[in-house]
This record gives sequence, C-alpha cells and structure tokens, in this order.
Amino acid sequence: MPRIAIIGAGITGVTSAYALSKLGYDVTVYDRQRYPAMETSYANGGQLSASNAEVWNSAATVMKGLRWLGRRNAPLLLNPRFSWHKYSWLAQFMGQIRNYRQNTIATTRLAIEARQHLYAMAEAEGIDFDLERRGILHIYHDAASFEAARRANVLLREGGLERHAVTPEEARAIEPALQTACHGGFYTPSDATGDIHKFTSGLARACVRLGVRFEQDADIRHISRDGLPHVLDIAREDGARREQHEASAIVICAGAASRQFARQLGDTLNIYPVKGYSISVHLDEADSRAAAPTVSLLDEAAKIVTSRLGDRFRVAGTAEFNGFNMDIRAERIQPLVDWTRRHFPGVRTSRVVPWCGLRPMTPNMMPRVGPGKRPGVFYNTGHGHLGWTLSAATAQMLAASVRESVAVA
Repeated sequence: MPRIAIIGAGITGVTSAYALSKLGYDVTVYDRQRYPAMETSYANGGQLSASNAEVWNSAATVMKGLRWLGRRNAPLLLNPRFSWHKYSWLAQFMGQIRNYRQNTIATTRLAIEARQHLYAMAEAEGIDFDLERRGILHIYHDAASFEAARRANVLLREGGLERHAVTPEEARAIEPALQTACHGGFYTPSDATGDIHKFTSGLARACVRLGVRFEQDADIRHISRDGLPHVLDIAREDGARREQHEASAIVICAGAASRQFARQLGDTLNIYPVKGYSISVHLDEADSRAAAPTVSLLDEAAKIVTSRLGDRFRVAGTAEFNGFNMDIRAERIQPLVDWTRRHFPGVRTSRVVPWCGLRPMTPNMMPRVGPGKRPGVFYNTGHGHLGWTLSAATAQMLAASVRESVAVA
C-alpha cells in the first residue's frame, strides 16, 4: 500500500489526512510542534464565513492600505523594509486585480461546499468544537462602505450565498448585545463559528482511530525530489538526532512554510506569511457572558471579527506584512481590547489571552490544491485568512487529485 506523507498538522493537513485515510491510504502526518494545530490553527477569528469570500485584490483595498501607511495601529500594516519576497508578492497581488470578480465567486462557492464536509466530519466523529450556527453579521459605519459592500454582495450572491442587507434596527434585533450605532449591515444566516483548535485536535484523534500516524516534534530539514520513494530528512531534539523516512507521495500542507518545501520539490509557490492577531476574552462572570454577543460580527471599518466560543469571546483582526516575525506586539493587541470595551462595555477584559499567527497567502488569494511538477508531489496550502472556512472542501479536492495518480493498492 502506498504511504502518503503529509507535511503539516494544522487544519489543512489534518482534514487532508482524514480524507485520504477514508480512501484507504496509509497516511503519516509530520509536524514540528508537539501537538496538532499549535500554529495558525490555534486561535484564529473562528468564523466559518462564506460571507468573507471576497478576495482582497481590488483597487479599494490598495487605496485603504496606502491611507494606513505610517499608522502603527492600522488594520493593515506593511513593514517598508525591503524584502524581495514581500515586494514581488505585492506586485503579483496587484496583477491579480483583474481576476477579482471570478476569484471572489469561486471562493464563495468553495466556502459553501466546505460547510457540508466540515459538519459531516464533526457529526461522524463526535467532535465538540463550540459550533454556533447563528450566522454572521457585517456592520458598516458610513454610507460609502455600505455601498461598497452592496457591490461586493452581488458577487457573493452570484456564488450562491444567501446574504441580505439589514437596517441598524434589524442589526440590533439580530444581535441585541450590539448597542453602538451603525449605518447598516449585511447578514448571512447560513454562516457559522467554531473553535478551530478544538476541531482540528478532535479530527486528529479521529484520524488516529482510522490508522493515521502522527510524527510530532519532527522538524523536516529536507525532502528529496529525485525519484521515488521520497526521502524525508527529519531532525529531532533540536537537531541532536536525525532520521530518514520514506514515502510514496508527499502532500504539502505546511502553511507559510510551504514555499520552502515547494522549492525543494522543484515547484514555485509564492506564499507570504501575513500575520494576524486575536484575543480570547474569558467570560468568567455571568454579567460578561450576558453582555457578549452570540452572533458573529465583522466590523468593516476596524477589520475586526468576533466569535462566541463557549465561555470565551474571540476578537481577531489586522493584517501585518512583516515576514516570519511572530512577536505579539502590545500596540497591535490593544486596538482589539479597545474595540471590545467600546462596543461591549459590559464585557470584563480582566482576563485576556493574546495570540498571533501567520496566514499563508497567495497573491491571488486562492488556495493551491493539486499535483506539483514531479510525480508523487501534491499541495493543499495557501488558504490565507480562509483556511478554517475552506479546508474541509480543499481536502476533498486534494484526495481526488491523489486518487487519480496514486493507486491505493
């Protein structure tokens, strides 16, 4: 039986392992962390959001980014220090503006499809991940941003999404905890939220029951690209011990690190790590739990999203182009805390846990799914800010691609 090696134990790696194991493959997942889902799949915004499928490749996004230059607390922050990777990525991003419409529609359709796969996995394996199927409410504070959202909504609806405009009064009826004024909103009743770490960890345990092996604390230093089987050079114990493992096929699900693995395997994969931040506000008191919203929100002006995850209130946002820097900076966390206090003053922020993660973004904002140039090489990566939303569907696409060229027995 062919042995499939998956690089990365985040949401895309674990859903890929699950889909491939269901087809009968012998699967091993490798990850440098001690446990699955400890990097970008740890504490994201929580939204399973087809309503957020609009790609960023638009002139409006570029203009906002230019206006925010120099603001240290801006929703989008660009470190101007020269980096060939960063600026070449940005140039390709600009070149993809022409594909904004078609990529937004395609992403919407993929996000809608992904819901059913994810719900089916959770139901089949009994995974509790604080799922809330209460929809997502986008709020806008001025007429211009509301009208821009209306134009984007045409594309989302063309992609098959049920999403409609609401008045300020209707927005407050949908989420009574939202008391601050807004110009209007758009509501997507079919969207949902959930804890990505709980889901991925639960699905990893289900994979083990199905026979999938997890090689954690495995820092892959090199993958051979000449001939089959592929040989993985693995460092253990901070490099003190080395191992070599063989595999009939390799699936790269390594997030922002996928680019370096692709280069080793002879493929060009332009993924840039775009840092995002979140806070988890622990709702320890009954008053805080009552004051926190249960419907997921997206504040367009602040580029902040929220999710209610049991007794936690997750608030996330910002996009930072700063390479592989993983510093959790107070000046990037404070706007999330301030936003929570301003809009939900009844929520106590005495126990707040900050986090940051690197979103693996391609210039066209579309995931890279399918075979590489060489036999036995496959990719399921580059989902950007929509890994949680899209991964259950791209795992099915990946499994179909593997099945076309790698026989089970």
